[in-house]
Amino acid sequence: MPVLKQGSSGPDVTALQQKLKDLGFDPNGVDGNFGPGAKAAVIAFQQSTGLQADGIAGPATLAALGLGDGQANADTTSPASADTASADAVSADTASTDTASPADTDAAGALNLGGLTGKLPTAVIAQIPDTAKEFGITTNLRLAHFLAQCALESVGFTATVENLNYSAQRIPQVFGKYFKGIDPTSYAHTPPKLANRGYANRMGNGDEASGDGFKFRGRGYIQLTGKNNYTSFSQFVGEDCVANPDLVATKYPLASAAFYFNSNNVWAICDRGADDATVTRVSVAVNGSPPHGVPGRLQNFKVFMRALS
Repeated sequence: MPVLKQGSSGPDVTALQQKLKDLGFDPNGVDGNFGPGAKAAVIAFQQSTGLQADGIAGPATLAALGLGDGQANADTTSPASADTASADAVSADTASTDTASPADTDAAGALNLGGLTGKLPTAVIAQIPDTAKEFGITTNLRLAHFLAQCALESVGFTATVENLNYSAQRIPQVFGKYFKGIDPTSYAHTPPKLANRGYANRMGNGDEASGDGFKFRGRGYIQLTGKNNYTSFSQFVGEDCVANPDLVATKYPLASAAFYFNSNNVWAICDRGADDATVTRVSVAVNGSPPHGVPGRLQNFKVFMRALS
């Protein structure tokens, strides 16, 4: 499907309008003409899923809607400057990839790592054998579920540190009750201040003045967050990630994500099957209820499940 924006028309626009309407984002009619109502609906959808809210239905937005061809990340902003938390379906031809070595494949047992060639960065494939052995990724089904979630949460394995560069409008949508009655304006586009407020006095963190919120912000492919989680992970891997939290982003991005799956027994949900309902349940376990970006997670899972089969 081509990029759709205000002024576009035709059956692709009709499909877009109908999909938005079905998801509860009213495009002000399903007539095949991309007007102001459709643009507003696209923006609302993009904001709800963490995509760049520009009102243009590019490859990533279409993929998240289940209308794309699997090509993702084209209409997302970079993790460093985006007003998003995480986004997007995995690309079928992710850049910087290579073939998994036979040794890696053997180390991972029955996992078909060779099938991931061209679907994942080489560095990610290289981390899978040890991670799988350590954290119970024993089947291709589990691996497909795991990678589908990691891909969306990390913007296609490109982000290993939580993006907190939010606008004042977005902050209440992300942090909800933690900003009840609080004017978010002074926290906009100020990640340290926002994290210290939003993550204060929970997950083992100290108060806002302690700086723990920003120190223990999300890192890794599904964003290990909070001092308690950093402490537990440190004990498991035998390295002090409390003293050096950046290790989670630089050395353990995949392992920290698998640690979350293992610690919370998400594997038991994964084992239920390859249907959309199971992918959605895994998404809730990873991202909360309701999870954002479900269409992208479903698309990711299908890409990885086909590759691993």
